[in-house]
Amino acid sequence: MVKLKDQNINQDALSKAAYSLFDFSKKEKSFLLIMCILVSIAGIITPYTYAAMWFGFALAAYSAIANDSIQTIGTFIASNQNRKWYYLWLFMGLIFVGTVSYSWIVYDGDVSYQRLRVEGLDRAPENFVFLQLAAPIVLLLMTRLRMPVSTTFLLLNVFTYKAGTIIGVMQKSFIGYLVAFVGAIVVWFVLEKFVENYLKGKPRPFWYVLQWITSGALWAVWIMQDAANIAVFLPRTLGVWEFIAYTGFVFLGLGFLFYLKGDKIQGIVNEKTKVTDVRAATIVDLVYAVILFYFKGYSNMPMSTTWVFIGLLGGRELAIALAKSRKLKKRQARLVRAYRLAKNDIVKAGIGLLVSLILALIINEGVRKEIFALFTGW
Repeated sequence: MVKLKDQNINQDALSKAAYSLFDFSKKEKSFLLIMCILVSIAGIITPYTYAAMWFGFALAAYSAIANDSIQTIGTFIASNQNRKWYYLWLFMGLIFVGTVSYSWIVYDGDVSYQRLRVEGLDRAPENFVFLQLAAPIVLLLMTRLRMPVSTTFLLLNVFTYKAGTIIGVMQKSFIGYLVAFVGAIVVWFVLEKFVENYLKGKPRPFWYVLQWITSGALWAVWIMQDAANIAVFLPRTLGVWEFIAYTGFVFLGLGFLFYLKGDKIQGIVNEKTKVTDVRAATIVDLVYAVILFYFKGYSNMPMSTTWVFIGLLGGRELAIALAKSRKLKKRQARLVRAYRLAKNDIVKAGIGLLVSLILALIINEGVRKEIFALFTGW
């Protein structure tokens, strides 16, 4: 009987998974058709290096910003839903142009703030393989599934020719997660009483000014960290016309993203506690910006801002659950919810990390040899 019961449970789980897949396919017919077209183009265009470079860049630019929008402009969109989308776009778009222009001028044509000057990423691709162009397509699909995937892992790892660089990126990212998680617990546990007592009712106008300032600062710091994920397809030094093409495409892509109000993945932000409140959004953005700015100065090694962000939100949810609920039952319910949200985000981000490592091993012979030597001693 026990075996039969377990078998029924497994069948139910399989049925649910099959139904979810069928339901997704039915709802997303147009999107899946576009994915098929993009995969076909990627297969055709791979041998033509210059065309493949710009095709890969275009896919990476939109997919990276669309997925990472939850980190930087997600709370900004959520707390400004009553404002015209093109005002939000122009504000963030012009900050992007100014931030990458500074890097291009100061670092002699490099738009990545020297993130692509580290060993293992310093060589621009001289030719492409299909899976390198497929990586941003995979990212687009995961974004559609509302998965907060690390674009740093998924896009940079497929171009890294040294395993040590991948390990360095992972170490810095996981440290960032822990710092953000612990920092968020401390900050929100201390702030919760203040928020509960003083931040009630309708927000005063100055909160909107503060939120736009902190969101703009966060967006600029994020660009300093993650512009490398987009520029990795391009030469490490961009000429004038290449820079104009790079900046113009991302600027227009941002407009499309704001028009869609963050698209599907925006739901990850909206489901968190009170994040649509402009005051809560301001605090989230400020803490996140400070953490990213610290790690920017720590080293030029790229890091996954996604892991920092999910650590920040996970720690915040836990702190709110601990500080806000006086009754044991209510506290337990909030803790379970906080644990579930944090676990779901980690699992989804972990899937993206696993996919990126598999792609890196398949694509890069140098990485395969280093990993093989590490485990065999040869």
